[in-house]
Amino acid sequence: MPQLKLANACLAYGHVPLLDHADFLLDPGERVALIGRNGTGKSSLLAALAAGSGKGRLDDGEVWVQPGIRVGYVPQEPPFDPAMSVFQAVVSGMGETSALLAEYHDILHQMAEGSGDHDALMSRMDTLQHELEARGAWAYEAQAEKVIARFGLNPDAAVGSLSGGQKKRLALAQALSQAPDVLLLDEPTNHLDIAAIEWLETMLIDSGVTLFFITHDRSFLDRVCTRIVELDRGKLASYPGSFTQYQQRKEAQLHEEGLANARADKLLKEEEVWIRKGVEARRTRAIFRVQRLDQLRAERQARRERMGKVNLQLDAGDKSGKLVAELDDVSKAYGDLSVVRHFSTRIQRGDKIGLIGPNGAGKTTLLRLILGELQPDSGIVRQGTKMEIAYFDQFRTQLNPDSTLSDVISPGSDWVEIGGARKHVIGYLEDFLFAPERARSPVSSLSGGERNRLLLARLFAKPANVLVLDEPTNDLDIETLELLEELLQNYDGTLFLVSHDRTFLDNVVTQTIAAEGDGNWKEYAGGYSDWANYQASVRQAASDKAKGEARSAAKPAAAAAKPKVDKLSWKEQRELEALPERIAALESEQSQLSTLLEDAAIYQRDPLAAQQAAERLAAIDEELMVLLERWEVLESRVAGSA
Repeated sequence: MPQLKLANACLAYGHVPLLDHADFLLDPGERVALIGRNGTGKSSLLAALAAGSGKGRLDDGEVWVQPGIRVGYVPQEPPFDPAMSVFQAVVSGMGETSALLAEYHDILHQMAEGSGDHDALMSRMDTLQHELEARGAWAYEAQAEKVIARFGLNPDAAVGSLSGGQKKRLALAQALSQAPDVLLLDEPTNHLDIAAIEWLETMLIDSGVTLFFITHDRSFLDRVCTRIVELDRGKLASYPGSFTQYQQRKEAQLHEEGLANARADKLLKEEEVWIRKGVEARRTRAIFRVQRLDQLRAERQARRERMGKVNLQLDAGDKSGKLVAELDDVSKAYGDLSVVRHFSTRIQRGDKIGLIGPNGAGKTTLLRLILGELQPDSGIVRQGTKMEIAYFDQFRTQLNPDSTLSDVISPGSDWVEIGGARKHVIGYLEDFLFAPERARSPVSSLSGGERNRLLLARLFAKPANVLVLDEPTNDLDIETLELLEELLQNYDGTLFLVSHDRTFLDNVVTQTIAAEGDGNWKEYAGGYSDWANYQASVRQAASDKAKGEARSAAKPAAAAAKPKVDKLSWKEQRELEALPERIAALESEQSQLSTLLEDAAIYQRDPLAAQQAAERLAAIDEELMVLLERWEVLESRVAGSA
């Protein structure tokens, strides 16, 4: 039985139908990726499913959710109150219980710090404990604390202090804290670094939760999804298998569709000629041919063409000097934090450099050092000549939300100059798939993907021989990503690319500068996969070396020990005799503590004692493991000497 079902769904904005009598089923255990061009309605579809059973956000049709299942939803830009703590935000999806859990957590925090009126806090805690027990909320609290720890978040940190990547982790933690049966994710990899994306891939696969998600990260798609669903011209088409398999099938399908449309257009043209033959046609025309012509006209009118491709053009302008930048033993620190430590490199015209590393590693700082915008604490930075630099900012701070699209591209003028040729700003915007009527629309009306396209349009409207792209792939659809890749591959200037899109890095860059930790950076030839393969080979070589050294050390020791009978000393004999009693005592204590912690009342009556008991139980597990291993070693020596 499916867990989610979309039946005969219709949804339109203006005159363009986003969903045109679309149907969809999501079965248990599936990991389904929803793909499609920007603006086709993917996020609207996900929001309609998240709204639950009934018509919800649809114009027509319905959403059906299997009774009793929990659905978790993470939108592209999750709304959080910046004044909330992480814990409050995570439990906020639990209805009325969330406020009680948040207050209980706050009181525990105050008591641990010794702040506030102790008697009043104890009284309020007692009231909260009874209320939470009546609601069966302790399992929710345990789940919330578990996912907060899993995502590496500080439960007491203010949401407003979190980075973009941490807020994305928070949104995922909030959804998972409800232990959903179905998880709906809208662009889950945005603002996450590569390590976090790979961790998320593994976590989602291992969790076994049913997934329906939107992403344009092709590496993520290939690893996670079991089925691709494409939203194209209001219809949903399903393609079992990976993204690579989808690409092969889609190419063949588009080829067949093109041939069929060409045949239909040719037939329509012939019939239009025939119907206009005048007197001769009126004498000989057959009723069925007139009816067929009407049908052909109706079919041609109803046909929805695929959205056009972005027309990307990039003017590299005048060539820069052969040397773009040279760094010699450069270091930069902020207080005690070393961001760049003794780094040297030489960058020449035409190099395409990818910078990779975790969020906060200092990629932006290193870029500013290379471009001369920041002075190093030590070392020398030499700048090239004739550099014209253009920036792509991942936070889109260059876009004024109140400006119109045409003002963003060409302030005070209706024309832009591309490669020495003048072009009207409306025609230029059409190259980036913006309709003429939207040229006077404010930036605030655009979606995330449309804002990225507009920023690319602004960037490419001026000649530049040095491009700095900071996360340009966020929110761009796959087809535009591939066109951007092709443009950058053919770009004659120098490129600096900060990205967490592994496929994009592999397809564009020729060199990679990677963060090695503690302010250390190292340069590698090739893209992300080349760097990752090198790191894997280094780890494998180190592992093989360690195993070889261990075997070499074990051989002489075994040879020396062979002729000699290994008897226990008097002290070891006494230790062996005492081990069963020590193990039995620990197992008895373990049983008592387990019984104590099974009583839910202990968490209300004396939470500190419950915490100490849980810590002691964990310590006993470790002690028992040590004693049992020691017993096995001593017993084997006794058996060997017999």
